[in-house]
Amino acid sequence: MAKEQSSIRERQRIDLREPRRYKVTIYNDDFTTMEFVVKILVEVFFKSETEAETLMLQVHHSDKAVVGIYSYDVATSKVHKATSMARDAGYPLRLTVEPEGRD
Repeated sequence: MAKEQSSIRERQRIDLREPRRYKVTIYNDDFTTMEFVVKILVEVFFKSETEAETLMLQVHHSDKAVVGIYSYDVATSKVHKATSMARDAGYPLRLTVEPEGRD
């Protein structure tokens, strides 16, 4: 008598979740020029000129604005690049990375 092979496989449950997203917030200060903020928003965060100016005015009037929501690595990379550009230009511009949904 031949041995039968079973075609039943044990299923493993794989719990896949979408990676957590992080928001990048830019803060107002009395020293960084509006033009420099627009430059950062265009060059680092790839905003259009119009969108960058709108965000810059929001930062100026509200003291802060969310400039984008990214994966953790992308968010920290953009904050590092923008902060480095600001320090090289002599500005104390501040940006933070926080988990999305946290207010």
